Amino acid sequence: MTSSSSIISALGAGSGIDMVGLAESLANAQFQQRNDRLEMRQEDLEAKISAAADLRGNLSLLASAFGDRIRAGDLAIKPELSGLQVATPSSPAGRTGSGTYSLEVHQLAAAQSLTSTAFTSKDDVLGEGTLRLRFGAVDGTSFSASSAAPIEIQIAAGATLNDVAAAINGANAGVSAYLADTGNGVQLVLKGSEGRESGFVVEVDGAGGDLGTLAWNPNSAGDPSRLVNTSRDALFEVDGVAYQRSSNNTGEIAPGLQLNLLGTNTGQPSTISFSKPVKAIADAMADFVSALNEIASKLEAATAPIGGELASDPGARALKRALSTFAGQVVMPTAANDSPRTLADIGLATERKGGFRLDSAQLQKMLDKDPAGVAAMFTTGIHGVYSSLDRLSRAMSRSTDPGSLAGSIARYEALAIDARETSSELAEKQEALRASLVARFAKTESRISAAQSTLSYLQAQIRVWEGGND
Repeated sequence: MTSSSSIISALGAGSGIDMVGLAESLANAQFQQRNDRLEMRQEDLEAKISAAADLRGNLSLLASAFGDRIRAGDLAIKPELSGLQVATPSSPAGRTGSGTYSLEVHQLAAAQSLTSTAFTSKDDVLGEGTLRLRFGAVDGTSFSASSAAPIEIQIAAGATLNDVAAAINGANAGVSAYLADTGNGVQLVLKGSEGRESGFVVEVDGAGGDLGTLAWNPNSAGDPSRLVNTSRDALFEVDGVAYQRSSNNTGEIAPGLQLNLLGTNTGQPSTISFSKPVKAIADAMADFVSALNEIASKLEAATAPIGGELASDPGARALKRALSTFAGQVVMPTAANDSPRTLADIGLATERKGGFRLDSAQLQKMLDKDPAGVAAMFTTGIHGVYSSLDRLSRAMSRSTDPGSLAGSIARYEALAIDARETSSELAEKQEALRASLVARFAKTESRISAAQSTLSYLQAQIRVWEGGND
C-alpha cells in the first residue's frame, strides 16, 4: 500500500475501496493470459530438454560402459602361455589369432652398458672437447660399425662429470648417461638401446684434462672391464622357425600374436594357445540387448503422438531411424564373406514395435562356426560393435547438428532463454502498469476525500441553518 493511501485510511476518509489491491488485480488480469501461456511454454521446453538429455545420456552411458567392458579384455580371444613363463603374449590392436604355437627362447635382447674410470666427485672438471658416439656391434675385441650416423656432443671448457652426463642425455642420441657412486668413486655409466647393432664406442677429439679418459673402443685396447653388458639381439623359435629381433618386444610374429620376451627356456618349449570367450560374449550380448531395449522404450514413450515430449523432434526421429537399422548395419566391412559382418549375424533382432531381442540360437550358431570372427567384433578398433555404437552416440551428442539430440537440446535451451527473457519483460510491464494504476487511483482517492470533506462541511452548515430557523 502507498503512503498516500495509508494516510487516507488512517484519517478514515476516502472511497472505502482498496485501491492498491484493485490496481494489482487489474494489472494481473491484463497480463494473466500471456503469463500463463509463457509458463506453459517454459514447462513444455523443460520437459523436452529433460527427455532429450535423458536419451542422449543413456546412449552415451551405454557406449561408455560397453567400451569399458571390451577394454577389460574378457570378450577378446587372447593368447595364453603354458609352461615356463618366458614371455607375455598379446594380440595387436584389432587383430585376433587362433591355433597353437610352441615357443623356445634362446637369448634375450640386451643393451650395451659402459662405465668410465672412477672419479673423486661428480663435480670433477673433465676439460673440453668433442665426444663422438659411433654405433654398431661390439663383439669381444672387435667393433663393426653399422649404417647409423655418428653423434657428436660438444663439451664446453670447465665441464664437470655431471655436466658431461647432462650433455649426453640432452643429445637424445639413443645413449643415456647417469652417475653411479660405487663407494670407490663416481663413475659415468652409458647405456644404449636393445639390439646387437645398437652397441657403441666412444671417441674423444681435442680433449684436455680427463675428458679423454671417457674414450673406449675394443679395437684399440679399450679396458674390457669397462664393458659391463654387450648389446645383443633376441633369438627365439616359434614352431621351430628361428627368429632374430633387436628388441624383446617382437612385434607381430604370427597372425594375431606378438610377444614381450622375459626369459629363456632352451630345450623346454612353452605352448601358446588362444582362449575362446564364448560364454562371456553371450552374456555381453544379453546385457547389450537389455540396455538397447531400455533406450528404445524411453524413445518410444518420448515420441508418442499423444503426450510424447519429443513427438515431432528431429533428433529423436533420427535416433529412431538409426536404431531401426542398427541390427542390419555392417560393422565389420573387412570381414570375410563367411564371417559375421552385422549385429544381426550374431543374434541381434529388431522387433516390429522398435525394440530388440537376442536370437540366442543364431548367436550360438555363429560362435560354434567362427568364434574368432565373432570375437573380432568386440574390440576397440575402428570397426566392430563398440565403434558403431560409439559413432551413433557421438552423432547424437553433436550440438552443431540440428538433426541430433544435442542439437535439439541446444534449440530448446535457446527457446527457454527467450521465454524467460519475455517473462521478465512482461513482469516489468505488469509492475509498471500496477504502479501507474496505484498512482492514478491515489489521485482519485484524494479527490474523493476532498469532495467528502466539502460535503460534510455543507451538511454541517445546513444543519446549523436549519437549527437557526427553529
